[in-house]
Amino acid sequence: MGDLLKGKVAIVTGAGRGIGREEALALAREGARVVVNDIGVSAEGAGSATTPAEEVVAEIRKIGGEAVTSFESVADFAGARRIVETALDSFGRLDILVNNAAIFIMKLIIEHTEEDWDRMVAVHLKGTFNMCRHAAPVMIKQGYGRIINTSSNQWRTPEGRVSYAAAKGGIVSFTYALAWELRNDGITVNAIAPFAATRAMESARVYDQHTADLGLERQDRGVYSRPGPEFVPPMVVYLASDLAPHVTGRIFRTGAGKVAIYNHPEELRGVYKDYKKNGPWTIEELKDVLPNTVLSSDTRAPHIP
Repeated sequence: MGDLLKGKVAIVTGAGRGIGREEALALAREGARVVVNDIGVSAEGAGSATTPAEEVVAEIRKIGGEAVTSFESVADFAGARRIVETALDSFGRLDILVNNAAIFIMKLIIEHTEEDWDRMVAVHLKGTFNMCRHAAPVMIKQGYGRIINTSSNQWRTPEGRVSYAAAKGGIVSFTYALAWELRNDGITVNAIAPFAATRAMESARVYDQHTADLGLERQDRGVYSRPGPEFVPPMVVYLASDLAPHVTGRIFRTGAGKVAIYNHPEELRGVYKDYKKNGPWTIEELKDVLPNTVLSSDTRAPHIP
């Protein structure tokens, strides 16, 4: 057992399996007391079970740590409040929030239902908001906090899965905005875009075969040979600790032997005119100007195979 997080209290959502489980264990090994939140659904969000969270709590206690379970859904605003209250009632404070809860619905836009979209946004994006909304006042009052959200490389790399990509992209923007908002309160807000072999991989495999049959085959098939989720938590522990007091508003790619940082979206190039004197661009002007300026080839531009 380490002491990097001794005295700290953490919540990890979606902590019953996969990446969340490894994050909860890693935080506990460094001395954090942990609220293990998981409602025990399938990768697609069906069913419920208490066993996954209970098993992680038992494992933390076995190694000498302290942990309690929470079976509330992050998608429910009041439920998220109760998760935070569990930390306060059990341990008296809240220092670290890791938003990891997720479901995976692998469908093309023409196959999506409204319910699919709403469920994805509710768990990923709204769930992240719900947890931060209830945790932030506690952390502001303390003058200290570490928030680590979970995005995905799909916020910037087109692979289909539109609801997942949209929700994860929303989490990136949310992270940037919340880091700015809490910058003077002793609270850092960052996000990781992890990659690991988890139970979601089987759903992804089926989806990729389906899209390949439609002529939309993904280029990187190495996804299925990824190492396990235990390679993700070291960066989470780093961001949750006092080793990173000034690291905020950043998005990190982490997994296997890799830790990388994304640049903030930026304007690549533009064309300008004196709008006060000459008014808006005309279609004829744009037809002549755009191909060799704004739309000229650039390797930094998003690539759509």
